[in-house]
Amino acid sequence: MFSLSTAAVVFGVIFLAELPDKTALAGLLLGTRFRASYVFAGVAAAFAVHVVLAVAAGSVLTLLPQRPLQAVVGALFLGGAIYLLRSKAEEDEEIKEPSSTSFWKVAGSGFTLILVAEFGDLTQIMTANLAARYEDWLSVGVGAFAALCAVAGIGILGGRALLKRVPMRLITRIAACVMLVLAAWSFYEAVVG
Repeated sequence: MFSLSTAAVVFGVIFLAELPDKTALAGLLLGTRFRASYVFAGVAAAFAVHVVLAVAAGSVLTLLPQRPLQAVVGALFLGGAIYLLRSKAEEDEEIKEPSSTSFWKVAGSGFTLILVAEFGDLTQIMTANLAARYEDWLSVGVGAFAALCAVAGIGILGGRALLKRVPMRLITRIAACVMLVLAAWSFYEAVVG
């Protein structure tokens, strides 16, 4: 049976844990380049997969080997930073409508990015632990999914608002630097454990 109080507790915990995470950064970047609704559809679908996996696996996800997982995440961040630094940013200051690339291409990009980057993430493991603790897969799943989508929405909409005030080149450079820091941190965690 669905418990609103359990869903609310899970929402709060997952929202606070995910807010400073890479999802907001990914949403911000994708939201500045593509139609926000397309990006959100892909990101939300990836989160649905993650929540289903976490709830189904319960606390088993905490047994995944963290060092190799952190090394893969670090490599993905490093690759993303290199891509951003090598890509040619928009030269003019004029605000442009995000790319009108097809829904499936944009949603697929958002889905793939989040699916890979968030696998084994703290919030996925927390969702699994909460599902094991409360033994209420529906309430935990709804709360976690709503929290993850809320953070992604903030990132995507924040990217659009930011683009109106800050040049795309600067956003891209800052995002690349943040990704380099996240890559270094992930590699550090992979080595140190």
